Amino acid sequence: MCETMSCGCRISQHLKLKECEGFGIQFSSSPKFLISSYIKPQLSQPTTNTIGKLLAKTSSFAFSSSSSIATSFPFISCLQSKFPREVPILEDSSFSQKDDDSEISSEGLSSIAGGIVALGKFDALHIGHRELAIQASEAGAPFLLSFVGMAEVFGWPPRAPIVAKCDRHRVLSSWAPFCNNVPPQEFLIDFASVRHLTPQQFVEKLSKELGVRGVVAGENYRFGYKAAGDASELVRLCDKYGIHAYIINSVMDKNQDTINPALRDKKERGQVSSTRVRYALSKGEINYVSELLGRQHRLILSAGRKEEFVSVENRLSAPRAYLLNLPPKDGLYGHCSLIVGDRQFSCRVLIDSAHIHIESDEKGLCFSDAYNNHRFLGIEFRS
Repeated sequence: MCETMSCGCRISQHLKLKECEGFGIQFSSSPKFLISSYIKPQLSQPTTNTIGKLLAKTSSFAFSSSSSIATSFPFISCLQSKFPREVPILEDSSFSQKDDDSEISSEGLSSIAGGIVALGKFDALHIGHRELAIQASEAGAPFLLSFVGMAEVFGWPPRAPIVAKCDRHRVLSSWAPFCNNVPPQEFLIDFASVRHLTPQQFVEKLSKELGVRGVVAGENYRFGYKAAGDASELVRLCDKYGIHAYIINSVMDKNQDTINPALRDKKERGQVSSTRVRYALSKGEINYVSELLGRQHRLILSAGRKEEFVSVENRLSAPRAYLLNLPPKDGLYGHCSLIVGDRQFSCRVLIDSAHIHIESDEKGLCFSDAYNNHRFLGIEFRS
């Protein structure tokens, strides 16, 4: 059942979700189809209907047998981390949301003025998030507006991000061909500063303080103190303050039988979500991860403490604590790429409880040079 709003948007009326304490944003940050009259119905760039053609097929090979692992990586039995449980103190290695994101500067407040902001919590930067950016780009300069410091406010335990902080610019730049050749920019707001704002106060902030021209949100987006505002309220308030509002349907996950039913909640209606990405990684289902992300999952390995790296011939081992984002489940992955600067090398990757081990037969790759001359190494999982 749909209701036509005064601004011309059509909003689905199944948006009531459980409120959470504080500002309580709840998202469908995975939109699929634009239903606002403000945006052109036909997109000039690829949309989620063509995602399947763009995905690279990936697979993983995880072995639980210790003998199989020892055969593939015979050198690992003698490796011991000096500090196996220590997390390196590097600017990109903290999994705290507060530490992982930048503070807003006064210069940043003017950079978003006149832009179109997509609203959400863009952890995974998956295909649903990308669709939000696509729709924003159809109306103007696209921005991703998200809140930082939520974990600290609510007391959530720190956890590894899906996309490393230092890798987010690369991912957003890869979206440019879908967004009229304009890569979306991120704009961060400290959650503590807006937690107690009512829905009207929040939209007023967008209009008067930030000067945004339009917003894009998913059909079950909720906002304001205790999640008091829904998509219909967002449209109404944006109309009041002279902001265009674009409400779009969720990008649905084609693998509905894959997700663990225990992970579903009242927000889970089968849409692509960061929860599903995390679940797929926990199961080592690399093909599924790639479908949700619209790209190959890339791990970032910090080379900050080079003395902790061990290289033997064509093999490299480093403490697992040096990973800056979420890896797939422990196991052996036979089809990967090691990214060293602007070069890529085929490799095999073994992840265990304490280390990540990389082995490559490619000529021209010197592991010691790789980690001595580069601050970060990238590892992509592919078929």
